[in-house]
Amino acid sequence: MVFRNVNTYHNMVRDGQARLYDLRYEGEIEIMTKDLALGPKQYPLVIDGQRITGRSHFDDRSPIDENIIVGRFPRGSAEDVDAAVDAAKRAFSDWSRADLETRLGIFTKAADIMDEERFRLAAAITYDNGKNRHEAIAEVDEAIDFVRYYVGCMKENNGFSNETPRAYEDERSQSVLRPYGVWAVICPFNFPLAISCGMMTGAMVTGNTVVVKPASPAPLMPYLYYDILERAGLPPGVMNVVTGGGAEVGGRLTAHPEISGFVFTGSKEVGFDLIKRSLRRYPVPVIAEMGGKNPAVVMPSADLEKAVRGIAHSAFSYSGQKCSACSRAYVHEEIFDDLVGRLVRRTESLRFGDPRKADTYSGPVIHAKAVQDYERYVEMARKDGKVHCGGKKIEVPGLKGYYVAPTIVTGLHEDHFLLKNELFLPILCVQRVRSLEEALRKANDVDFGLTAGIYSTERSEIEYFFDNIEAGVCYANRARGATTGAMVGSQPFCGWKASGSTGKGTGTALYLTQFMRQHARTIQ
Repeated sequence: MVFRNVNTYHNMVRDGQARLYDLRYEGEIEIMTKDLALGPKQYPLVIDGQRITGRSHFDDRSPIDENIIVGRFPRGSAEDVDAAVDAAKRAFSDWSRADLETRLGIFTKAADIMDEERFRLAAAITYDNGKNRHEAIAEVDEAIDFVRYYVGCMKENNGFSNETPRAYEDERSQSVLRPYGVWAVICPFNFPLAISCGMMTGAMVTGNTVVVKPASPAPLMPYLYYDILERAGLPPGVMNVVTGGGAEVGGRLTAHPEISGFVFTGSKEVGFDLIKRSLRRYPVPVIAEMGGKNPAVVMPSADLEKAVRGIAHSAFSYSGQKCSACSRAYVHEEIFDDLVGRLVRRTESLRFGDPRKADTYSGPVIHAKAVQDYERYVEMARKDGKVHCGGKKIEVPGLKGYYVAPTIVTGLHEDHFLLKNELFLPILCVQRVRSLEEALRKANDVDFGLTAGIYSTERSEIEYFFDNIEAGVCYANRARGATTGAMVGSQPFCGWKASGSTGKGTGTALYLTQFMRQHARTIQ
């Protein structure tokens, strides 16, 4: 399969269009800013192709400024979930039997629409969850990549329908992967288009139908993806969208007896609960990505400037709110003080503030509770270790948003809460080690196993790291991100241990096979 990542920023800068890149993004931000000034837009539920409004709602307030209402979304009920599941179940019969080329053609057209409207979508992401232009546009790129890559996988594998070797001369056998039915798709706030699009597309392109619950802190993007798919020709009932609270909408969706599978990105606690709920009359599949506590290891032979760039970017881009964010660094004692000093200087040079501005490195955290968690964790760090920089809220003139400073902490004891738990905040804990073996022992001594990185010019150290680290996505000497930055088609994004439930990563053909079950057919 021939596949190329979209990579808008890289390509436009390469082609001498850096200014055009800024102008197109800023033009869409200006349009959306004017639209939001006219008053909140009411968004509907989508059930069986019908847009349903006229009920109680909640306001989606931008983390940039809580006075900005991105939209008003319905508080869905258990009855709405039931209606959505019923619609998806009715649509499944025709959709699962639709001609493969027809089905793939819809998603190809949807990817083309997203490509044409990428800057509009990026502006919506900025307002919805606070990403700066580079992070927002990269997310749109990733969403397009997921759709095109999964379409390519289905074509390359003939819809996962293949002849198998003959056991007897007078028999012909075939292996066919068939869709399960109705999938519940539970979306995250941090990648509300890319990760959500990957999950939704993975389910639908393989012939399933879906009921989607967007994340309440950032519910806009799954709805916009539905709108694009509808324009591309998606039949009614194949994708249904129900917004609302976790207790009412999420609770009913995860308990519904007609759900044939769950796909989820979020916390370990919710993921484990889904796995427990999947054990019914017969088990249903759960594809869960449940976060990380991602380490970087730095050895004496490392290029320290490269290490500093990679660690700082992975720790503090999008204010640490990535499943793959670097939250721990284990640094050899020979270079510890030097590296910490360099990290602090680089971190203090990063501009945090209004993500709509071109010179902003990172914007706000998602909501007020995240700020409260940040303050609590900083208090722990001051009590039990040393805070080298950050550790405070940031005031942005004219904005009432959720801004906190990137923070570096050292000197915590080995079993400290901040070293063991996912924080989802711009807090990096740096620890001193005497050897690579000690670094990996400590790096592996957590429940999670999503991403990890090493900086070393010793080939034997890199090989030892790859052979012994307990993480699904691993990097060596990566300046663009110690633990972040997986690209569709290049790095399968797979969580080990409590970071994932299946051992198969997104952005691969193997990921798609999880949405189907095997059917052996033999004719004599």
